[in-house]
Amino acid sequence: MTRAAKPQYATLMVHLADMPEPRLARTRRHELSDILAIAICAIICGADGWVDVEDWGNAKIGWLKTFLRLPNGIPSHDTFGRVFAALNPVAFELRFAAWMQAVADRSDDRVVAVDGKTLRGSLDRAAGKTAIHMVSAWAHANGVVLGQVKTDEKSNEITAVPALLQMLDLCGCIVTLDALNTQKDTASAILDKQGDYVMALKGNHPKTMKEVEGYFGAEEKKKFRNPDIAPFITTEEGHGRQEARVYLATTTLDSMPEVSTWPGVQAVVMVERQRTIQGAVSTERSYYLTSSSAPVEKLAAAIRSHWSIESFHWILDTQFDEDKSRVRKDHGPQNFAMLRHVSLNLLKQERTLKVGIKGKRKMAGWSEDYLLKIIGN
Repeated sequence: MTRAAKPQYATLMVHLADMPEPRLARTRRHELSDILAIAICAIICGADGWVDVEDWGNAKIGWLKTFLRLPNGIPSHDTFGRVFAALNPVAFELRFAAWMQAVADRSDDRVVAVDGKTLRGSLDRAAGKTAIHMVSAWAHANGVVLGQVKTDEKSNEITAVPALLQMLDLCGCIVTLDALNTQKDTASAILDKQGDYVMALKGNHPKTMKEVEGYFGAEEKKKFRNPDIAPFITTEEGHGRQEARVYLATTTLDSMPEVSTWPGVQAVVMVERQRTIQGAVSTERSYYLTSSSAPVEKLAAAIRSHWSIESFHWILDTQFDEDKSRVRKDHGPQNFAMLRHVSLNLLKQERTLKVGIKGKRKMAGWSEDYLLKIIGN
């Protein structure tokens, strides 16, 4: 099942049309929709802060007036800073997620990876503020962000992830999570949204871990001849390295009572990775719980797909300089992170230019025609 993509920018602005206005009516000289549009276009073209956004807007004011009202010209960088510092980030997050549900291609068994990232540049020691931590959902097949939430200063990802999941359409999806977020409440939240989970299992659940290790240890002594264990093997070579992965999945959980307490669990997967680098061999094992009844080949693909979210983090750091951002006031860091995600999604969805994100941002800055392609206006 697929859903065709719609014009990106136009659909985005429809979803942002009812964004709560943080300013008093008597203080407004610029329309909120214009402020949002200028910021998004400027960041697509390489802007890294509010001064950049203002400078880009002044350089492109003639072009911007072809589709924005701009009754009082381009806002100052102080205005951009004040507005985004006051803008309700939760309202922004909800509208972003709704936009992505409207425009992102959908397919059954879509893998959605959930993981967190600290915005190191948001650390403000002088103001006594710690760096903010965001949790994001990443659609592997599309290479786009589906949603994000900020973790509470006194909490961590464990409480933020269920809030993020509530924003998303997970029907028919496989949600992958690292060991920190392997939690029963999170499993239930995914099932409630008609999705399935693949969760990494480590020592933070010692009873379950001991049971799973014991099961596969006993089966190893029998050389994994049990017909209830489905195997799948992949191999890779390159750059002087060889890597073989053996995936073993079992749906026979009768001997694992602790595993059976996990909501909706259908199978347990063991992955053994054997790497050979210049003749030196290393082996490691990892374990996963899943509510999916998919064959082991699909579970293996979901497990491998989870780490594509690291490419998303890498792009934010290397192409958008996220960790160097000096936006720190109030809700500014959280909202600027959302603007980066909007910009990245628009750049990812434009596929006529066969270059990376850096090349697309350059071309958007050089060519207004190409920028129009990106925003779909």
